[in-house]
Amino acid sequence: MKFTRCIAPIIMLFLIYIVFSGSIKIYDILLGLIIAVIVGGIMGAILVENPKKSLNPIRLGWLILYAFKYFFIDEVRAHTDVIKRILHPRLPINPGIVRVPYHVKSDYAIVTIANSITNTPGTVTVDIDEERKYLYVHWINVKAPDEKTTYENIVKPFEKYAKNIFD
Repeated sequence: MKFTRCIAPIIMLFLIYIVFSGSIKIYDILLGLIIAVIVGGIMGAILVENPKKSLNPIRLGWLILYAFKYFFIDEVRAHTDVIKRILHPRLPINPGIVRVPYHVKSDYAIVTIANSITNTPGTVTVDIDEERKYLYVHWINVKAPDEKTTYENIVKPFEKYAKNIFD
């Protein structure tokens, strides 16, 4: 059972190593495999709670969809918005810290949403209230401080994916 917890991290680490090394020479494949087995073996036992979830191809599909949407749509849109604000003569910003509800259960899903918010230009997660299920987010352009508006604009784009991947 312990080894099954390590399979997904080993595969992920190996793929990341090969992608970032940019090489598929025998040396790089073997070194990547050795590093992935060592690190994945150590970390898999700590990080993976349910090996069946981590090896589920449907969850992997959601992860791939999320990565594509996040990096090629959400990030581009957010960067464009911030660039427009910077270049605008009157710098149209309305910053503030807002309380945003979330509806996911697992720690991984919560962290995925919080990190996605923080990595998106114009927003930063500053606190998490796990007991009441709220994120506190600094938002560059507060449209309205009510929970419905903040949820729709900040958390909702990420929550669907986080739920399907981790919950």
